[in-house]
Amino acid sequence: MTDADPGGQADVPARTSRILGPGSRRHRGGTEEGARGALIAAASTLVFVVVAAWLISRSPNWPKVRDQFFNAEEFAASWPDVLRGFWVDVQMFLYGLLAIPVVALVLAVARSFRGPAFFPIRALAIGFIDVMRGIPLILLILLLGFGVPALDLPGAPTSPMFWGLVALTMSYSAYTAEIFRSGIDSVPESQRSSARAIGLTQWQTLRHAILPQAVRNVVPALMNTVVSLQKDVALVSVLGVREAVREAQIFTSRTFNYTSYVVATVLFLAFSIPLVRLVDAYSRRDRERRGKVLV
Repeated sequence: MTDADPGGQADVPARTSRILGPGSRRHRGGTEEGARGALIAAASTLVFVVVAAWLISRSPNWPKVRDQFFNAEEFAASWPDVLRGFWVDVQMFLYGLLAIPVVALVLAVARSFRGPAFFPIRALAIGFIDVMRGIPLILLILLLGFGVPALDLPGAPTSPMFWGLVALTMSYSAYTAEIFRSGIDSVPESQRSSARAIGLTQWQTLRHAILPQAVRNVVPALMNTVVSLQKDVALVSVLGVREAVREAQIFTSRTFNYTSYVVATVLFLAFSIPLVRLVDAYSRRDRERRGKVLV
């Protein structure tokens, strides 16, 4: 086929473009723009890191800070103890993850009951939520962790870890209950009316019609609470529980070196960053799903 042939290879791009349509061109353009944006982001990040490292290394106190916070020998020496304490943090996080949603859902349901007959239940739930939200978490941990064992009640646990978990559960349940309640309130009133119209009780209406929709609506917000809980379990260290932060404190008191705190920081970051990325991915998929439903 000759070069002069109008149906030859020279006409292939034009014909391909007509067949694929303008959407393909937009796709190619978007891909090129995305790649260019990624290169610019990588370059700007590299420049920022280099400049920050240069400025920090120029500080006259940098050698002392490096020896106190980033000492490789102290890092290796403190790693086993801090890692062992970090597994205690992970255990408390998992226990809290099981207990908090249950207590919070009970509180949210108690607040959602209507009618004068349920006023005492609503009042108790509201009072508990208001008190727990008003007390700083660290103060609640101290009050329960030191106060309850001091009463020496027959059969009452005396473990600091137990009461630290109770404090975390009580505080986080109050906040999580409000998240659940916002989800319950977001369900259209017509859903409740329809359920009552076919003879369902208030509990049956909540269980079968309201709660499934409410929980699905607030899952992204609940996931952010999970991320916060993963960090706040370290507050139990004030009771003497030998978790990661407490182990770092013990190591620092022996060596007068703060590298063990960096070890604890690295462990928490290694656990929390994937969790945060998981939350972001879920939230993004949830927004896309809602967008498709609206379309």
